[in-house]
Amino acid sequence: MSSNNTCGVIAIATLLTTIESAVAQPQQNDIPDLLIQATARLAKIQSSDSGPHIELTLEEAIAQALDRNLDLAVQRLNPQVFDLNLAQQLSAYRPSINSSVSNSSRTNPASTQLDGGNSVVSDTAIFNSGLNQSVPWGGGNYQVNMNNNRSSSTNFFTSYNPSYRTNFQASYTQPLLRGFKIDATRQQIRVTRINRDIADIDLRQTVTNTISSLRNAYWELVYATQTLDVQHQALELAEALVRDNEARVEIGTLAPIDVVQARSEAAARRQTLAQAEQALLTAELSLKQLIVGSTDDEYWNATLIPVDRPILDVQPIDLESVLRLALEERTDLARSRRQLDINNVNLSAMRNNTLPAIDLVGTYQLQGQGGTRYLRSGLGGRVTTQIPGGIGDAFDQLFDVDFPVWTVQVNVSYPLGQSAADAAYARAQLQAQQVQAQLQQLELQVATEVTNAVVQVQAINRRIEAATAARELAEEQLAAEQSRFDAGLSTNYFVVQAQRDLAAAQDTELRAILDQQKALIELDRVQRTSLTQAGVLIVQ
Repeated sequence: MSSNNTCGVIAIATLLTTIESAVAQPQQNDIPDLLIQATARLAKIQSSDSGPHIELTLEEAIAQALDRNLDLAVQRLNPQVFDLNLAQQLSAYRPSINSSVSNSSRTNPASTQLDGGNSVVSDTAIFNSGLNQSVPWGGGNYQVNMNNNRSSSTNFFTSYNPSYRTNFQASYTQPLLRGFKIDATRQQIRVTRINRDIADIDLRQTVTNTISSLRNAYWELVYATQTLDVQHQALELAEALVRDNEARVEIGTLAPIDVVQARSEAAARRQTLAQAEQALLTAELSLKQLIVGSTDDEYWNATLIPVDRPILDVQPIDLESVLRLALEERTDLARSRRQLDINNVNLSAMRNNTLPAIDLVGTYQLQGQGGTRYLRSGLGGRVTTQIPGGIGDAFDQLFDVDFPVWTVQVNVSYPLGQSAADAAYARAQLQAQQVQAQLQQLELQVATEVTNAVVQVQAINRRIEAATAARELAEEQLAAEQSRFDAGLSTNYFVVQAQRDLAAAQDTELRAILDQQKALIELDRVQRTSLTQAGVLIVQ
């Protein structure tokens, strides 16, 4: 043994002897006792025997998350919200009916002989109804009105008393330029329908990211479980060394300091084991958060036991096929393309606002009159003939088209000079060019992410091979050191060091396997979605 190693062993022996003597003092022996009690309490708190044990495969965990994950439950409501918004906007094209009924009486003083008396009393009853509707094609709208009234008067010049008048009027307004292909209402409806599709894309994105997070959490739990087994094994090796050294001390073939060193290593292994137990509980809690809907869920109070184990046989990856799939399936690209459709709708609406307003208006009207008719001998003369009648006469004239009236007109409006709509449309065209560059940038980002994910998978495969070889060598090294120690050719220090190296190599191998699973999950995710709500600029 070299002089440096000898000095190191003497220094360690001195330190451990000091610690052992300090522990033996009555006034300070409560410190390790407190540590042991704290460890016992922590183990009791972390005990998994209080609830049921549930064996869980990865597929079962995914099904559980799709059914109960709260993030998915929230995201599933967004398409329904857009459905209700769309129904509200489509209601603008539903017909609307209106009606009014009134009855009035008026007494007016006479101001001329033609007023028909010293005072004139007029009674009027009105019964009106109508129908109007905006049509979803061409931006037109129509109105249909039916007006009826009955009037009676004490004016002796009146020819009909009571008098019935009925009037039917229909009109249609059709935009010829501005508002013909698109208007504000149809713009909102088209945008809402596209946003409805985007909500489905966002839901698909949330599902993909949730499944990716769940798969990562599942393999983290597997890793934590296997790491705990490794630490149990390391502790068993350390305790076996303690027992072996104690036996050697009793027969006088080993110094007592070697027992202290072995006990120190066993204590360190217990601490590492406690940390592994805590990591296991943390990993289990992370998985539970993704698969339960509340703390009342049976999985929340259960101990989850992962059943599946990683598959190390990774098939070769065709980068070209993976890139093509990502460019076709990525939700952020799909979302951006649908946002481009929104921009096209908005650009169409802006261009529409720059057009002249030319509206064609057609009106057709029918009218009729009826009631008791009085024929007089002259203006204000006596009644010579009384012809009975009523409202039926008014309707007969209306249906016989006795008094038709029709009108066709064209209304034109156009601002002189450059309008605000022209400036807005020009600005929107420039923004649309920026949007195309954004989409190309996003496609490049997708290609970069996918390529990087493939590189990570390939690199980790080599890490696993190296880590496995290192673990096998560490096992052989420990066996060799133990044999040399049994033969008196090695020291306790080198056996402890070999045990540490084996535990570290086993943990490195497990971590490499876990990283491989995560890399495969990431490769699968980047072909389908992103972690952010990426999108292009929306032209407003």
